[in-house]
Amino acid sequence: MTIAVYPGSFDPITLGHVDIVTRASQMFERVIMAVVKNPQKRPNIELSTRVSLVEQSLKHLPNIQVESFEGLTVDLAKAHQAKIIIRGLRAVSDFEHEFAMSQMNKRLCPNVETLFMMAGLEYQFLSSSMTNEVARLGGSIEGLVPEQVREYYRSQSQAAEKAGT
Repeated sequence: MTIAVYPGSFDPITLGHVDIVTRASQMFERVIMAVVKNPQKRPNIELSTRVSLVEQSLKHLPNIQVESFEGLTVDLAKAHQAKIIIRGLRAVSDFEHEFAMSQMNKRLCPNVETLFMMAGLEYQFLSSSMTNEVARLGGSIEGLVPEQVREYYRSQSQAAEKAGT
């Protein structure tokens, strides 16, 4: 069985992430969406909520498994006997960091390859941090994130409004 790991903070999952994992699901028998708990970052959305949003957003893809993790991606790959780490690229600016990370992963685990997948043209500009900013400032995130994420932000906004009144 060919297994791939697609790690990320998914804070939140965007339609760019969905695009990449949908295409990856057609190439691999199983894709593990690894929602990263990164102690260096302060997430906008709690880890368990991010996992739930990813699960809800990808329930239409039967060969996707979602889990949270902390640590080295190659350790997660080894634990699942995955031979591929998927990394999404939006623009050339992403490449330098992603290339360095792939080389470190190769050094740590020579039998795990990194597969770079370009985001679809309509998602080249999209990032989770940009999405968070637009949502925080009350802008429309329609067409940027799955419906489940829009519902989450709507409920957060309504809860904030009630708390403020």
